Amino acid sequence: MSTEISNVEAEIGQLVTRARQAQRAIEGYSQTQVNELVTAIAWAVVRQDHAEALARLAVDEGGFGNFADKLTKIRNRIMGTLADIEQIKTVGIVEEIPEKGLIKIAKPVGVVAALIPTTGPDATPPLKTLLALKGRNAIIIAAHPRTQMTTALVVQYMREACEQIGASADLVQLIDKPSLPKTQELMRQADLIVATGGESMVKAAYSSGTPAYGVGVGNSVHVVDETADLADASKAISTAKTFDYATSCLADNAVVANAEIYQSLLDGLVGCGAYVCNADEKALLKELMWPEFGTPIPCVAVIAKAASEIAGMAGFSIPEDRRFLIVEEDGTGPEHPFSGEKLSVVLALYRYDGGIENAVHLVNAITDYQGHGHTCGIHTQLDEHAMALAMNTKTARVLINQNLNEGAGSLRNGLPYTLSLSCGTWGGNITTENVNARHFVNITWVSRPIEARQLDEQALFREHWDKYGKT
Repeated sequence: MSTEISNVEAEIGQLVTRARQAQRAIEGYSQTQVNELVTAIAWAVVRQDHAEALARLAVDEGGFGNFADKLTKIRNRIMGTLADIEQIKTVGIVEEIPEKGLIKIAKPVGVVAALIPTTGPDATPPLKTLLALKGRNAIIIAAHPRTQMTTALVVQYMREACEQIGASADLVQLIDKPSLPKTQELMRQADLIVATGGESMVKAAYSSGTPAYGVGVGNSVHVVDETADLADASKAISTAKTFDYATSCLADNAVVANAEIYQSLLDGLVGCGAYVCNADEKALLKELMWPEFGTPIPCVAVIAKAASEIAGMAGFSIPEDRRFLIVEEDGTGPEHPFSGEKLSVVLALYRYDGGIENAVHLVNAITDYQGHGHTCGIHTQLDEHAMALAMNTKTARVLINQNLNEGAGSLRNGLPYTLSLSCGTWGGNITTENVNARHFVNITWVSRPIEARQLDEQALFREHWDKYGKT
């Protein structure tokens, strides 16, 4: 074993040992004590001076997004998560089903390894910490090297919160001077991994040998049919696309609009700040974002930047009041890179003719290229259109008449608050759920005998016999 490998193993081993000691100290916490702990963590992050410092440092250090939206995201995500988990039981008996003779008991997972993307160094660590500590676990955070200072600051706030209520600060730890070998070693030694970030990070988590929750590639598609409230659709699309300059994987990447309302929707989007690129500008944008053919991820220079800055880098100018760029598109796949995830305030706009089945076909063609299992949405007044999209797409979340960013939880829907949006087997993940507090506990099932059920051969097989016979 080389000295470097030995040193990494020892460094991470020390963190894990301290985490296990801290976790054991809260293993006997009551639900009231757990709730006090997570409340302290949340307040330490959302209090105005701390939230402002985090938002400002995240922009200055990483260069992604903008201060006002990051401040809003930090406060809304953390307070929303705290409210979401407030009534969830994670200690002792969490469910009883007397008629089945079952009792379910929640127990800690242990030490959680949290992998943080460079675009989320501020809100993602505390959100994962809230979910982990709600289950009486400890957490060790692996920040992205580009945004280490931001994550270090929020970890400092959370450690101070632990100490404030008499818990060990080592419930929340951070890898110093992060590196790939250190992250790999953390994944090996932890009990559970929660990986938010790029495809390679998630694959590394799943191949580590440690149980892991990961996310899939984003590439959210928003359908607008002929019955939609176009003003609401335009506002929802523009809001999701421009919030924090599209750092969220939920932000609309493509809009699929019915031909009957296509122009009216386009006019509405322009009214909400869109700039429609002409053919020459689209070509310049493509050259900037994907200088090499077949590269699925756009160049880092455009990620989470203002529309005017992206246009300037591409070689054309737009009015200062334009907030996002629209490119009209009609194809999917590597030859049409705008059909993929753009991680920027660039939106692909598609037209479909005929019935909702044609919109569904186009959504599937887009997500077949990128975004399997993630999220789609629709603006419609017809429930049958909403259900056609839900029944016939490989997506974990289908949002009806909403801003797609609400897929990570919202005050006006019932989805669990999260920043880890799993995509099921379609996206290479183990679940389709929004990863939430229930994923951070182990459940012991206690089973008592009940009155024996009778197996009725006639009832079970009658229809089969009538149709096919007994032989």
